[in-house]
Amino acid sequence: MIGKIRQKLISQAPRVIANTQEIICPICDRPIPASQKDAHHLVPKSKGGKTTEFLHRICHRQVHALFTETELANQFNNAAALQEHPEMQRFIRWIKTKPNAFYERVRKSTRIKA
Repeated sequence: MIGKIRQKLISQAPRVIANTQEIICPICDRPIPASQKDAHHLVPKSKGGKTTEFLHRICHRQVHALFTETELANQFNNAAALQEHPEMQRFIRWIKTKPNAFYERVRKSTRIKA
C-alpha cells in the first residue's frame, strides 16, 4: 500500500513516455528508478511545509534518520544545505558506489532521541 502523498504525487505527475526524462535525486545526483521514488517535504508538513521533491527512498530515509523535523524546517530545508552536512556527505560518498535501485534499511542516528 502506498501513502496518500506519494499516490497523489504520482497521479499528478506528468506522464513520461519510456524513460525520455529521468528524475535526478537532488541529494545524491543519481537517476531515481520508479520503484525507489519518494516524495520529501522540504519543510515537514507538521511545520507548515507544502513543497516536495522526489528523492531516492534510501536518501529520504537517511535524511529523516539524521535530522529532527525542527532541524529540517529551520536549517536543512533545501538539498544544498543537506548536502553540506558532514554525515550526509559521508552517506552520499557511500551511496554513489551503489546501483540506482539499491535499498537498505537505514538506522536512526543516536543523536536523535526516539
